[in-house]
Amino acid sequence: QVQLVESGGGLVQVGGSLRLSCTASGRDISADDVGWFRQAPGKEREFVAFTNWNGGMVYYAYSVQGRFTIARDNAKSTVYLQMNSLKPEDTAVYYCAVRRESSLAITTNSNDYHSWGQGTQVTVSF
Repeated sequence: QVQLVESGGGLVQVGGSLRLSCTASGRDISADDVGWFRQAPGKEREFVAFTNWNGGMVYYAYSVQGRFTIARDNAKSTVYLQMNSLKPEDTAVYYCAVRRESSLAITTNSNDYHSWGQGTQVTVSF
């Protein structure tokens, strides 16, 4: 059973940057695809970024393309989300999760993921 812990969130001004971390324990996730999602108040959870098991294939939601970068360090069992040029609409709780089944296809569906962390709050203010 894998446990994921997100960290690195906080309060930042518009245009600022944050780097989120998703650290796994309990078992090795170096063979797993990982996704980042976020949920703003009153809204459904939405896909943000995806990385395959070795970081060789990544994918982003249109709203964060060019601003966010997903990367992973399998030796540290950690997946990162570097967020630059932050906007107020990026304010949300950010979650990471492990994909249920490996596949060559990218998935942005939250139902395809499991072992969600507790989330980390990101607040972007003017």
